[in-house]
Amino acid sequence: MKIIIAGAGAVGTHLAKLLSRERHDITLIDESKERLSDLSTNFDLLTICDSPSSIEVLKNAEVDDADLFIGVTPDESRNMTCCMLASKLGAKKTVARVDNYEYTLPENRDFFKTIGIDSIIYPEMLAGKEIISNIKKSWVRQWMELKGGELVMIGVKIRESAKVLGQPLRKLFGPDEPCHIVAIKRGEDTIIPHGNDSIELGDVAFFMTTPEYTSYVRELTGKTNYPDVKNVFIMGASNTAVHAIWNMPDGMHAKIFEPDAKRCEWLNEHLAHHNNVLVINGDGNDPNLLIDEGIQKAEAFAALTGNSEQNILACLSARRLGIRKTVAMVENTDYIKVAENLDIGYIINKKTFAASHIYQMMLKADITTMKNLVVANADVAEFHVHQGAKITKKAVKDLDLPSTVTLGGLVRNGRGQLINGQTVIEPEDTVVAFCLENEVKRLERYFK
Repeated sequence: MKIIIAGAGAVGTHLAKLLSRERHDITLIDESKERLSDLSTNFDLLTICDSPSSIEVLKNAEVDDADLFIGVTPDESRNMTCCMLASKLGAKKTVARVDNYEYTLPENRDFFKTIGIDSIIYPEMLAGKEIISNIKKSWVRQWMELKGGELVMIGVKIRESAKVLGQPLRKLFGPDEPCHIVAIKRGEDTIIPHGNDSIELGDVAFFMTTPEYTSYVRELTGKTNYPDVKNVFIMGASNTAVHAIWNMPDGMHAKIFEPDAKRCEWLNEHLAHHNNVLVINGDGNDPNLLIDEGIQKAEAFAALTGNSEQNILACLSARRLGIRKTVAMVENTDYIKVAENLDIGYIINKKTFAASHIYQMMLKADITTMKNLVVANADVAEFHVHQGAKITKKAVKDLDLPSTVTLGGLVRNGRGQLINGQTVIEPEDTVVAFCLENEVKRLERYFK
């Protein structure tokens, strides 16, 4: 597949590295020699140091032969211009990163397609929604509602109080159990479990269940004494933080700590109608300030500045002050393993949201949603099942699925249900699959 990426910033570079490993024909365009310097040497891709919004540059990059053009420069308008030019010059599909919520609204989708932009991505908005989705439940590491909430994936850190420790999964979770485990993160390894595997102390176990049984998962994992989150402290008034606040449910209150006075003024103007938010001009990494502002009454702390190291340290500090639920935005992928080993809580990375969205566009099967489990090096994908698909031919146990893949659940006629070995997938089902990172393509052929 020929893919052209405009912009060698954090998202563009991450995508280029990810996609080049799969032996796609990658061209990365950026005006900064410094950003491009090591990429062409260490990765199998072509770099062009020039303006990605130049027609001549795009033609020289052979955009007319591109299967996918991705605009991810820091400038929203430039991304849109690049995509429109690329489309007119022959690129088959385009995706633009934006910073405007209005552009992401479903009613504007057809308009953007008419001007040559097939897909819009706003990582900060996606990250903000994900943060609040996970922060509402103090007892989970990750909470993911799939297919409109008919299925729920819950990632839980296993402590001594868990009832699932040390027993083979085949004994714990029979075919009639209302939940099962679809992935395990153990140290630096990710396991797609089978019947003889067991849960160990310190694992992060990912459960699949339906909404009515989430409390059962909570009991199994020994988390019933964790309070619901009503008060959250947020360090950093980034765009991600703003979108997190906009997605807060009724009854949740937030204090935002931002050292830049002008940014505080801007935030107060844009949050004037949010009576449950207080903006404080100060450093959220200062434990004395946090104590003065009543952190002992908060149930969660989110560090959402642009500095990964600062966010990790702030979460560690919040833990020492008694906060159980912490969230760190870690944009430097080199620090993700460090953050997980330090047991700081939920880790958010905007690059993985962008990568999952774009990777979804590259697959031939009908995938409606795809997300990356940042700390588990695994992907979650929702597949729509078409008439005649290979997945419908046999019971799941007889499909000879790769060992790196498991089918977690399905939605049939609007109702979620778990999948076991006897399940027969039917046309028009939506199937939720879990697989190790970059293994989705091995599963894709079953849904064609």
